[in-house]
Amino acid sequence: MSTIILGIESSCDDTSAAVTRDCVLLSNVIASQRVHEAYGGVVPELASRAHQQNIVPVVSEAIRQAGISRSDIDAIAFTRGPGLPGSLHVGTAFSKGLALALDRPLVDVNHLHGHVLAHFIKEDENASVPDFPFLCLLISGGNSQIIVVKSPYEMEILGQTIDDAAGEAFDKCAKLMGLPYPGGPLIDQLASEGDATRFRFAKPHIEGYNYSFSGLKTSFLYTLRDALKENPGFIEENKPHLAASLQKTIIDILMEKFTRAIKDTGIKTIAIAGGVSANSGVRAAVDSYARRHHLRAFIPARRFTTDNAAMIAVAGHYKYLNHDFCDITAPPFARVII
Repeated sequence: MSTIILGIESSCDDTSAAVTRDCVLLSNVIASQRVHEAYGGVVPELASRAHQQNIVPVVSEAIRQAGISRSDIDAIAFTRGPGLPGSLHVGTAFSKGLALALDRPLVDVNHLHGHVLAHFIKEDENASVPDFPFLCLLISGGNSQIIVVKSPYEMEILGQTIDDAAGEAFDKCAKLMGLPYPGGPLIDQLASEGDATRFRFAKPHIEGYNYSFSGLKTSFLYTLRDALKENPGFIEENKPHLAASLQKTIIDILMEKFTRAIKDTGIKTIAIAGGVSANSGVRAAVDSYARRHHLRAFIPARRFTTDNAAMIAVAGHYKYLNHDFCDITAPPFARVII
């Protein structure tokens, strides 16, 4: 008998709802918020208000596109955290209310687990998925982690950022260049036109598998400051080269620790996940390394790299099968728990 899960995601600035049947995607609706562009970053209060406006029509549309009725839903999976407190409260409250109204079990999903398990979203029943265990490089705006994924229920962090994440480094450096928010995708576009060897930025020396990107951000800032003293037009004249050099440095930092973990663990199946896994340079670096070393690599479709409810529904599917349900009184959590 098939299992139908309604997934709801509201951790940051995208309101999303998705429906899966045994991890096969039936619908995935996302309402993005343009209001934050004028502020150069996500404004939490504006995000939570937009979620309140969007969540009912988004969920209704996801159910309609899936071609099911509300009575067909077996469980409701929602992002409990981490994320913005106000945004999480909207999704949590709505999911609890719907679960009570439909008399269906409630499944809470860790947002980071959702990104990792996005590789199990199937757009058809024959889609290929990773074998366990696999090693996942999770890279997003707030998180950079190397995770051993032993099963859908067991994940071990080998290393993580001790300050800024890779996505933050992209966005903050892009802002220094005068690029609009979000800057990461624009850096990726500009990098294709630039010389990645033109500038050199500082790389951290952190023991183990942990990451640090704060020193890179400072190095980038000082490079701009010193150059602008001599040439006020420096940034405009060198945007593609700055972008290419920055992107190469971030990828080198990510891959140095990731490849070390691959060698040390001996795991032959690898994957990337999170918003930064949409970056063309990151994708190419992982694919190239896997081909050279005869590894099986899983690189997600770009539409599943950013925040989406399809990954929440899939993560919820496995928790539902494991009878791992959420108490109706459970509050959301803003900080990282994995």
